[in-house]
Amino acid sequence: MAVGIFDSGLGGLTVLDAVAKRLPDVPFVYFGDNKHAPYGVRDADDVYELTTAAVSRLWDEGCDLVILACNTASAAALRRMQESWIPSDKRVLGVFVPLIEALTERQWGDNSPPREVAVKHVALFATPATVRSRAFQRELAFRAIGVDVEAQACGGLVDAIEEGDMILAEALVRSHVDALKRKMPEPQAAILGCTHYPLMQDAFQAALGPEVTVYSQANLVAESLADYLERHPGMLGQGDKTRFLTTGNPRKVSDQATHFLRRQVEFESA
Repeated sequence: MAVGIFDSGLGGLTVLDAVAKRLPDVPFVYFGDNKHAPYGVRDADDVYELTTAAVSRLWDEGCDLVILACNTASAAALRRMQESWIPSDKRVLGVFVPLIEALTERQWGDNSPPREVAVKHVALFATPATVRSRAFQRELAFRAIGVDVEAQACGGLVDAIEEGDMILAEALVRSHVDALKRKMPEPQAAILGCTHYPLMQDAFQAALGPEVTVYSQANLVAESLADYLERHPGMLGQGDKTRFLTTGNPRKVSDQATHFLRRQVEFESA
């Protein structure tokens, strides 16, 4: 039984790369819903329906544990899934909580009341759907008080990254950072709230300035997953090898993914 990793497109490959390096003996099944990407412009009900369909497909592959390596899905669908849809023998985890735990310097599973933290001014860069959901702010409020979050919807950035147009992507990063700074001139920390954005981390850092701490998710999610599997070894069974599934055209997605990760990746039809 492998661990499932789901994303609407290619962004979750940044998470897959990090968790595969952290857990080299664990097989993974990556599912990209490239046919319906991007999710960031869809409404919450649409994201929920697409996400549950994808997770069901990963369960069919024997993945009782699935990571939503898609911030939009984590923001717009995960809580609803956990409340009424996920059976007791399955687990679906999102990508926000490890990020917030790092930001607030809280240990995994720390359920103590929210408290004051060192960082007071946080910039959140995310897709329009993630920004609309306010899921980041909600999860942060469970763990910290007195933190001002200014969110910037980064329209067009995912498309530019997936198309490999890094010149446009860098221009969009600068534009979105400028827009954020008009609302919050001096952020102390910046959250890259989309798994595509780590590929542009240097551009975000350059636009924000060296005094801003930039948090991206891949390595944080990898450490959290390793910790989770150590505490819940029953969620990991036997598997053979890592596989890549897509709802899109496998050849086209394979070519894009190979360019995206700068190594050969072969997708098969989901």
